[in-house]
Amino acid sequence: MLPPILQIGDILISSDILTERFCCDLAACKGQCCIEGDAGAPVTLDEIAEIEDALDEVWSDMSASAQAVVDQQGVAYTDEEGDLVTSIVGGKNCVFTYYDDIEDFTTKQPIHDCCLCALEKAFRNGHSSFCKPISCALYPIRVKTFSDGTIALNYHKWNVCKDAVKKGLELDLPVYRFLEGPLVRRFGQEWYNELCTVAKELKAQGYI
Repeated sequence: MLPPILQIGDILISSDILTERFCCDLAACKGQCCIEGDAGAPVTLDEIAEIEDALDEVWSDMSASAQAVVDQQGVAYTDEEGDLVTSIVGGKNCVFTYYDDIEDFTTKQPIHDCCLCALEKAFRNGHSSFCKPISCALYPIRVKTFSDGTIALNYHKWNVCKDAVKKGLELDLPVYRFLEGPLVRRFGQEWYNELCTVAKELKAQGYI
């Protein structure tokens, strides 16, 4: 039986990161993860500084309500669990969300009124060196840091992402493969290669 928790290097990971399938389907969900929930995206102090540096570049893409929230409390706040998170509007929308039409990169068909990230837009247009909080890029993986410094990665299951699960199953794309870029960005290529090696060994043994 596959143990529920594995250790890759000095990081603990939930085994369902290897066994579950996932691939974002913006045509179906239109970016609901940025507008649902009761708190913003987890951020670090360094990320807050980078967001503040990028604020002038994204200001015009933010709604008037979002601008008012940032003027009042800044780009981030401490939520009920004591975590630093991006500021939100109306109890749910991240202040950096905006809506636009995009092209589905697989079907080449337009996706209308999709919820997008102003920070990522500025980065992709070459106007900022900061893409978006790593917690956003890593979703549906959530990072937990314990008091002793131990880092654990968990797969967060959310009904909002049911279409991503369906698409991941259709493509047979494991969570860790879908998130290769963000995982490398956060933990490095060497660690990710070790993760892939462990996954390959477990698959050969019939565990995944």
